[in-house]
Amino acid sequence: MTQSPTPLSTHDHSRDSAGLTYVYPVISRRAGGVSVGINLNTNNACNWRCIYCQVPGLQRGSAPPVNLSLLEKELREFLHELLHGSFMTEHVAPEARRLNDIALSGNGEPTSAPEFEAVIELIGRILDEFSLAGHIKLVLITNGSLIHRLNVQRGLRKIASLNGEIWFKLDSATQKGRLRINHSRQKPETAMNNLRIAASLCATWIQTAVFAFNGRAPDTDERNTYLQFLSHCREQNIPLKGVMLYGLARPSMQPEAPHLTPLPRTWIEALAADIQALGLETRNSA
Repeated sequence: MTQSPTPLSTHDHSRDSAGLTYVYPVISRRAGGVSVGINLNTNNACNWRCIYCQVPGLQRGSAPPVNLSLLEKELREFLHELLHGSFMTEHVAPEARRLNDIALSGNGEPTSAPEFEAVIELIGRILDEFSLAGHIKLVLITNGSLIHRLNVQRGLRKIASLNGEIWFKLDSATQKGRLRINHSRQKPETAMNNLRIAASLCATWIQTAVFAFNGRAPDTDERNTYLQFLSHCREQNIPLKGVMLYGLARPSMQPEAPHLTPLPRTWIEALAADIQALGLETRNSA
């Protein structure tokens, strides 16, 4: 295994840091500690194109076939190195030397992999093998666009059985905002329905990227419509865990990068306060 020669940080989520095909370690701002990432989209393909995405060479499409044997080998060997080898002491700052979770994220939408359900089963076997089941989380970071698929829903049930969580992307609740930020034509109503399905199957957080575009924060209509979306979730008894707000920690690799800048912490804290007033927990990582 080729290991990273420099310490890991929250500013570098390189999928090549461990020299592996599917598995990579990161220091997660939102999770805290070391997160073992699993990248099923090794072709840098996603069905959305978010303007803040850090993936170089991003293309539209789905995940390629997953080599399950190779994924199993990499995950087993890397977990062994994290738990019993020198990786933590050599590459992780003392305050972050704990294994927090395994996260399905990577360079595209992970639920687009046809083997998604089989991947979750594989992870479950290895968690049992290392006596980690129930002690660390399994996190699915998703744009939620494919949750209507039955094989994805079966995978979500398996994630729930493994002490898992879904982090469901919602960067805008307006049609215009979703097209501009995510290059997605999916209607907010469809997102709401997929969110309802997700939360009924597995513990679910909304995750929202907040940033300025051309120096301007989201306008009043964007902000109010987003809060109305969350209010409707509460009215419909969608059992959300809460909302994660996060800013720009790493540079975008998309053409819109020069237009994106961080928002003041006070703006994010004010939005968090309005979300909390709806009865939802918030976690901020600006």
